[in-house]
Amino acid sequence: MAQKGFLIDMDGVIYKGSEPIPGAVEFINSLREKGYPFLFLTNNSQRTPRDVCYKLRKLGFNVNDEDIFTCAMATARYLASRKTHGTAYVIGEGGLLTELHNVGYSIVDDHPDYVIIGEGRTIMLESVDKAINMIMNGSKLIATNLDPNCPVGSGKYRAGCGAFVAMLEFATGKQAFSVGKPSPVMMRMARKILQLSTDETIMIGDTMSTDILGAGSMGFTTVLTLSGVTREADLDQFGYAPDFIIKSVKDLLNDDLFAQVCDKQHEPVLNVA
Repeated sequence: MAQKGFLIDMDGVIYKGSEPIPGAVEFINSLREKGYPFLFLTNNSQRTPRDVCYKLRKLGFNVNDEDIFTCAMATARYLASRKTHGTAYVIGEGGLLTELHNVGYSIVDDHPDYVIIGEGRTIMLESVDKAINMIMNGSKLIATNLDPNCPVGSGKYRAGCGAFVAMLEFATGKQAFSVGKPSPVMMRMARKILQLSTDETIMIGDTMSTDILGAGSMGFTTVLTLSGVTREADLDQFGYAPDFIIKSVKDLLNDDLFAQVCDKQHEPVLNVA
């Protein structure tokens, strides 16, 4: 069997809020024990990989900082490949600022190369107005992701990065470039980190419009888990489909199903929900 590896979304896939999804700890730890490479992908740019890893280890997951890949990391690496030692005005939090510093970018308040919008709980209109003027004067608009909202637990949501990006696009008439899921930029980077080919890469996610769309467009095997955002009743709304549908990652503890996913044996969708 060829080497297989996994790209795995987090919120709604391996945990909800502060609680692991039943069977998720056992599944992730079994991947580690069996030697399957994996990488967690998140469209949350607020926290550094170390912060994310600390939370996961507290929940019982056998993971390291290197197992985390955020949209902030993808954004910083993409911009560094386009312009070395650039400048940026950032509306976002520590995770994004840290990654930009790591690639040699300077954070400025005047005439930046890029205006970068990430997740933020304390975004102020003063910052938005400043960003609008910078974009109108030639700075390029970059979004870490285009998620319209973010779950905050107890069935509640707050405005996501995409909501603020839409406001800036409307105000300036300029379109943002987004690096996070479902962008092929982040998907390709993640695959290369694991040193896998397209046929060797399996994406597990709970959101059709980001995880499944992005991975499917890249030709990865896609596994939709119904433990998070997307419900089975939602699937008719989409013109594309996952390769496999599961109730939760606990289902992948079944050796037969796990082998089918690794071999991509289905006709055309294996639905075990």
